[in-house]
Amino acid sequence: MNLPHPFAWLRHEPAPKHLLAALRYYGVKEIVGPVHNPVILGWAQELGVLDIYTSDEIPWCGLFLAKAMEDVGRLPPKYFYRALNWAEWGGLCGGGPSLGDVLVFSRQGGAHVGLYVGEGLNKGTKVYWVLGGNQGNAVSIVPIDQARLYAARRPLYLKRPANIRRVELGKISTVSLSLNEA
Repeated sequence: MNLPHPFAWLRHEPAPKHLLAALRYYGVKEIVGPVHNPVILGWAQELGVLDIYTSDEIPWCGLFLAKAMEDVGRLPPKYFYRALNWAEWGGLCGGGPSLGDVLVFSRQGGAHVGLYVGEGLNKGTKVYWVLGGNQGNAVSIVPIDQARLYAARRPLYLKRPANIRRVELGKISTVSLSLNEA
């Protein structure tokens, strides 16, 4: 897994398991044009929604997250392909989001969902650093304005991993702010 320098520490992070599962797909991209990425369509087939995901052009952030959760035995919401449905999944995040929590964001024309990997400043804006699918048409880590946060949810752990914590990444200004993840 070839993570950008500010996130290389994630390669050695012992848990949460769904975050590690999601990181395995880092770099998976849509294929521009009439051919579609068989990996993304394979996720749709495995999760029984190939009738909805007829191409990799259909917003697939919820599909990506559902695949990562299923990989480790966590059930996603029934309609996981609708990002807003993740806003009722799991439990509340007391004290704010932490490593591996599910973040749901509002965006023009819909919503977006991904996993918290940290927070900090990006070009003067308070951001959450989010690992997600369909971010720049790929599985990537992008900064999203904290003001766009709609909901933060935590898996219902049987035993909470010891490393569930807020992650302050400070100021990282090498990437443009994500404005629309469609």
